[in-house]
Amino acid sequence: MPEPITSSTATPALRVHSFRAMACQVTVQLVGVGTDEAMAAVNHVQDLFSGVEAACTRFDPRSPLMVANAAPRRWHQVPESCFEAIREAHEAYRITDGLFDPRVLRCLQANGYDRSLPFSQGNVQVEGQAPDSVGPARRRWRPGFDDYRGRVRLGPLPIDLGGIGKGLAVRWALTALAGCGSSVMVEAGGDLASRGAGPEGTGWRAAVEDPLVPAGAPKRQPVAVLDVSDLAVATSSTRLRSWRVGGKTVHHLIDPRTARPAATGLASVTVIHADPGWAEVWSKSLFVVGARDIAAHAVAKGLAAVWVEDSGRVGVSPAARDHVLWQVDRAGS
Repeated sequence: MPEPITSSTATPALRVHSFRAMACQVTVQLVGVGTDEAMAAVNHVQDLFSGVEAACTRFDPRSPLMVANAAPRRWHQVPESCFEAIREAHEAYRITDGLFDPRVLRCLQANGYDRSLPFSQGNVQVEGQAPDSVGPARRRWRPGFDDYRGRVRLGPLPIDLGGIGKGLAVRWALTALAGCGSSVMVEAGGDLASRGAGPEGTGWRAAVEDPLVPAGAPKRQPVAVLDVSDLAVATSSTRLRSWRVGGKTVHHLIDPRTARPAATGLASVTVIHADPGWAEVWSKSLFVVGARDIAAHAVAKGLAAVWVEDSGRVGVSPAARDHVLWQVDRAGS
């Protein structure tokens, strides 16, 4: 059952509503709407997130995704949100030349991430296999799509839709809120998208957290503040979703080329994009590219990115400079 919505009025013009979904806090900010209209809109968004979660979660063996994963070589009829998420994931796989590849489910499960883990408590240790016990996919991913019947064939490996599913839910929520108020922001666990000039008429702002601050420690100043008006933002970071298994520290950002947690010299990557789904895809892909090549890759793809290296150095791509209102030179200090 969905958790209750909490509401507040930050200013006379701004209404803020929050609820839990997809293992994160979802916040909807609405400008220029009445109480009844705001609640109706947020209830609709909560239903949307709940539907995407039910269809695409990997933590419920009865979900349509996991039923398809149990027999990935067969055709399966799935809800529209799951069908579209798999199609988008395949397009992302194609466009990124495999840097984004959802066929990492076996690695996550082998490392003990086969259920929702209590990351907010810190120092998570789980039972699992060695982090290098699963090998990478050897063949290109060629899923099948039956548009007429709404069926998919994953074959031959199971997939994880966690990250891209959340980004797509933010996209679909913003679309569902079209015409609701003068400005809107939807944020879900670090993925966000906005429309309009914001509550003060000066645009929407987003802070990039310092990824070198340990989870549970008091927050420091952000590494950057971004202008995200009429844009989307996603961050891939190891700060929260890290745990220990088999005597090793691992995290959820898997390099599909090795089927191991990416060890790339990066602590976080934030991407500013027109679309929240693609912001999620590119933030993960750039994380996999690594500190040595991220600047050149961001330039080659025309991506607006801000990243923090393990050393604390903060990098900004040329396409992101117009969106950075303020930044530090070094994180973790």
